[in-house]
Amino acid sequence: MMRVLLAALVAAYGLVTSAAAEDYPSRPITMVIPFAAGGPTDVLGRIVAARMGEILGQTVVVENVGGAGGQTGSKRVADAPPDGYQILIGTVGTHAQGQTLYKRPLYNSSTDFTPVALLAQVPIVLTVRPNLPVNNFQEFVTYAKANQAKMQFGSAGAGSATHLGCVLLNYLLGVNIVHIPFRGTGPAMTDLIAGNIDYLCEVTSTAKPQIDGNKVKGLAIFDSKRSPALPNLPTAQEQGTKDLIAYTWNAIFLPKGAPAAVVSKLNAAAVATINTPAVRERLAGLGAEVASGDTTSPQYLGQLVKSEIEKWAVPIKASGVVVE
Repeated sequence: MMRVLLAALVAAYGLVTSAAAEDYPSRPITMVIPFAAGGPTDVLGRIVAARMGEILGQTVVVENVGGAGGQTGSKRVADAPPDGYQILIGTVGTHAQGQTLYKRPLYNSSTDFTPVALLAQVPIVLTVRPNLPVNNFQEFVTYAKANQAKMQFGSAGAGSATHLGCVLLNYLLGVNIVHIPFRGTGPAMTDLIAGNIDYLCEVTSTAKPQIDGNKVKGLAIFDSKRSPALPNLPTAQEQGTKDLIAYTWNAIFLPKGAPAAVVSKLNAAAVATINTPAVRERLAGLGAEVASGDTTSPQYLGQLVKSEIEKWAVPIKASGVVVE
């Protein structure tokens, strides 16, 4: 009798869950961006949120929850009910690099989230304060090696993609330079413009307007090819440092255990969003390479997270950088 009752309860729960998934979304959705407002993930997330809300027929409310290189906001979503009403914009920093960089990560990015869709990849640019006495990447290399004891670089926080971009840069140059973490790239860029830090390994979307406005100097893009958003900026490879490839990617995640129907509906909305011509144009203008084809599937994103954890573990361990 007890087994029959238990089976009935399980079946009833399944029907309720299925019905709830079919009605999804029936109220506003919160998109958690785990960095401060004004940074690159925030800019991209707000563009995506506005269009996704139109497609889903519900408002997608953006909430910035910064701290710990994006782990604080990510942890909040990992601990949320898996009903689809809290979604996360994750990055290579929150879901790959931080797993090795942090001595005690707040979550396991491979098992504590349900992957939904990859949105875009954005290369990193070396930006320096306007009065730093260098005008190209090779001059920067010479200057950094001679002045490393008194230099400082900023980031969006320990464990962020901007931090790891500079960790890779410093490792390849063989320099040891003080790291100043900020609560997001917006505040870091403000201090760079003011001359309070020497350089910032910033993503193209945030670096471009400051470079175009001559508020900072852009010296190299960390990619295998030039960015359409900054066509006159040479890559680090062009300037003699062939292994300097660093980027962030942005993707949507749900808490683990999210219903398949919810994942499917959010994935479809995300893909429709990045395929909207106006959205693609805005993201391309920020230097983002928009995902397409099979790379937009939940399965691809799940495999990407695992492969990126392995990839970034190598330079992080070699650099010796660890965050308590």
